[in-house]
Amino acid sequence: MVRSGEDPVPRERTVGTGPTRIRERFLQGDPVVSGVRASILGSWQRSRSLGLSPDASELPFREDLDPDSRLVRAAVPVLDRLRSKFFGSRMNVSVADVQGTVVLRCFGSASLARSLPEIQRVPGFVFSERFAGTNGIGLALAERQLIQVHGAEHFAQRSQESACRAIPVRDPLSGQVEGVLCFGYPRSAEDPALAAVITKAAQAIEDRLLEQRSSRERTLLQTYLNTGGGAAAPSGVVGVEELAQGLRARDQELLKETATELISLAQQAALDVSLSDGRRLTLLSRPVTSASGVEGIAIEVLLPHPAELSLPTVPVPSGEPRRHERGQADSPHAPAERLSVPVGSGSVLYTSGREGVGAVAPSGFAAGPPVPRPAAGGVPGRRRPVRTAGVDPDGARERDGARDPALGLVMVGEPEVGRYALAARRRLELLSEASERIGTTLDVTRTAQELAETAVPQLADFVTIDLPETVLRGDESADPRGELRRTVVHGIRDDCPFSPVGKRIDYRPTTPQSRCLADGRAVLEPDLTAAADWLAQDPEVGERLIGHVRSLIAVPLTARGVVLGVAGFYRSRDTAAFRDDDLTLAQELAGRAALSLDNARRYTRERATVLALQRSLLPHGLPEQDTVEVAHRYLPAESGVGGDWYDVIPLSGTRVGLFVGDVVGHGLHSAATMGRLRTAARSFAELDFPPEEVLTHLDNLVLRLDREEGREDLATDSVGIIGATCLYAIYDPATQQCAMARAGHPPPALVQPDGTVSFPDLPAGPPLGLGGFPFETAELHIPEHSRLVLYTDGLIEDRHYDIDVALDRLRTVLARCDGTPEETCQAVLDIVAPAHPCDDIAVLVVRTHALDPGRIATWDLPSDPAVVSEVRAAATRQLAEWGLEETAFAAELLLSELVTNAIRHGAGPIRVRLLHERALICEVSDSSNTAPHLRRAAANDEGGRGLFLVAQLSQAWGTRYTTEGKVIWAECALDAP
Repeated sequence: MVRSGEDPVPRERTVGTGPTRIRERFLQGDPVVSGVRASILGSWQRSRSLGLSPDASELPFREDLDPDSRLVRAAVPVLDRLRSKFFGSRMNVSVADVQGTVVLRCFGSASLARSLPEIQRVPGFVFSERFAGTNGIGLALAERQLIQVHGAEHFAQRSQESACRAIPVRDPLSGQVEGVLCFGYPRSAEDPALAAVITKAAQAIEDRLLEQRSSRERTLLQTYLNTGGGAAAPSGVVGVEELAQGLRARDQELLKETATELISLAQQAALDVSLSDGRRLTLLSRPVTSASGVEGIAIEVLLPHPAELSLPTVPVPSGEPRRHERGQADSPHAPAERLSVPVGSGSVLYTSGREGVGAVAPSGFAAGPPVPRPAAGGVPGRRRPVRTAGVDPDGARERDGARDPALGLVMVGEPEVGRYALAARRRLELLSEASERIGTTLDVTRTAQELAETAVPQLADFVTIDLPETVLRGDESADPRGELRRTVVHGIRDDCPFSPVGKRIDYRPTTPQSRCLADGRAVLEPDLTAAADWLAQDPEVGERLIGHVRSLIAVPLTARGVVLGVAGFYRSRDTAAFRDDDLTLAQELAGRAALSLDNARRYTRERATVLALQRSLLPHGLPEQDTVEVAHRYLPAESGVGGDWYDVIPLSGTRVGLFVGDVVGHGLHSAATMGRLRTAARSFAELDFPPEEVLTHLDNLVLRLDREEGREDLATDSVGIIGATCLYAIYDPATQQCAMARAGHPPPALVQPDGTVSFPDLPAGPPLGLGGFPFETAELHIPEHSRLVLYTDGLIEDRHYDIDVALDRLRTVLARCDGTPEETCQAVLDIVAPAHPCDDIAVLVVRTHALDPGRIATWDLPSDPAVVSEVRAAATRQLAEWGLEETAFAAELLLSELVTNAIRHGAGPIRVRLLHERALICEVSDSSNTAPHLRRAAANDEGGRGLFLVAQLSQAWGTRYTTEGKVIWAECALDAP
């Protein structure tokens, strides 16, 4: 059998099994984690924390029941119909008020009534959870929804043989719980159809509550008319009906609002209203009391507006602004500054009591759609101070013998109804404001802060928000209750002793926060002093908080089926306690905020994924080399990770290749494209292509990728266009020359040893991916200890200033900073980079070194085989001078093979160069472009073994091409520097 649309609950079959056994274990203090519904277990825990005994049978009894209360009058006819429906059965139907006191009972069988103990048949006993433990009435008041309690789920021993269904009864006007309707029956008489019956019966009681409200207001209207109100206007004076027909929709809404406000003040007053066409009207409020004692307010409009009323003007008595704002009935007054209320939904000037603002006047008019409230300050809708003392509307009809202005009825209603209407309108305003204020960023913590700032002070005095650590990182939480961390504390004051931001929060199972996380429903604690389970969370902190707060709403932050955390809304002791309408508002606010939080969480997760991919595709460390000192930084954009990249590549001949590039766009696609582009760029560079050829190959690659993406996107209707920029530089420490080429990329900054900063005027090639355009290389002389700064456009582009301003800043920073590349890199980001970058930033700072001329040996040779032995002898002497005698044998063989190949297959002149750095580098150059190839020589081949020997004797070898020919090089490892 299924309980109230919740978890399946097994029917008890034998005593001592199922819920009975679980209850026994619970009462014995054993842990209970399954086998019973969370709502029942929570009620048991609350009952035990209150010190209740399951064997106790005494309940409080009230003798001061009101036999003519609104709830009783609404419920009596419904119970009469239920008595007929359940005639002859063992059904026990009861109605309890909001305190849990049973005010009405009826039985399907008279014999049943005689057989039951007094506590189960006489009205007046209090069945709230704090006195009776887990039972239908008490749990319905605690859960505020249709519930079912079966057999051993009752806390009290006396109820073990019965079952019940109970549902709250609400006032349709205010949404406030007015009482509980409960069906009690033997547990063997369970019938799923009872859920529909009790729901329909509760609705019937609520309808009758609303009818009572309308009847009272119709009585007020009739009283007003019987006492001479609404007299016809003298001839020639425009009546209220004609006036309303000529008003714009926004003016009709303004009059309706103002009338509602005056009704909520519950006093005699006068208020001037400026219309959009420049006219001014005066609304007068007049107390009305019917013969039956119903007290209300009639709102009249004075037509036309006199030059000035001889009424004393006094301020409205001050009250607590936020009470009035929340629609509480603690004070009958509201401060004058709170009188301006934005236009809410409404369609007629004269409204009925069912709509919650007044009774139907003798005539009404259609109005246009709702419009925004006119702004205050010299514009239509600005109101003058309320005039209250000594108001005499009848006396205002005559002034200096002039014709009497007419008084037309606008609205009649009860002050309490007016307050509810204002509160409902302000709740709508708060939700509208929440839509604008919550979720302005994709930051989880900031979104939670926006929820707190929106709720304070309109709904709560203090707000705490606790989120799991995994949610803050962008992931889903497997156990939200086990890893909560205080994320936000916000309130009207800073002295409230809540746990600070950043502290780990561990809620006990009986606390409202833990219960709402377990059940997925908001929990209202109107009076925290009576919530023993809440105080048990942390007695010391709880006692201190009790001195500041009195009421709590705990709401789970749930979006798309994912629990993101819990929000706690608190009201201070000098503020009215939370009510059911506040609970609904808090749930709505939390629901909207949870969607924004989930969006931020998903964005955080995706951004972290892309950033992890981006960082994994960037260099993890710098290669070991003595040519340059390098420092680098990568800073992702706030809006998303892009495709900026850099690289440092050791090349042959102690040279080094320097890359910096930028792939257009952001996100996973850009990061993946960056990885492919960087891998290709490194491959092209290691082939020793000059800069312009490397960029040409990259341009062809981007074109090919774009075509491939375009074909794929034809099926997915997505955009796959790829674009990129790049700058490639090769620095040679032996000559201190730097060859650079760029493809749509900003030029680098060059800092001379004396601090002079310049931006070399490199040929501006097109961005990669356009195709068909050539790239050009520029040669620069860079002295030793110069600094070369390469960067992406994110460093110098900002919406708040021009690029020239950023370049001037960069120039100034580089001129003043004479530290290490690391210090220079950090200074550039601290001063030049935008505070909130909207694009990625990559910076590469390089300090150059020159190769010691004493470690370079060069010989120019004729194309003659006889010189091979001379070169070998000269190289041996040079190696001995460098202290590399152990490498001499291998070097002699390498030079013999390389020089011989150059003489036989190349063209003169021939040059031999030895470089002593981390390795011994042997280079042989000639003017031929013939490429040598390593091949396997057959047994009878006379040649083809030279390059094989070179490959075996060296740790690396290769060929690079120059404008004069080619260079074949080989590196020999050194045991010591």
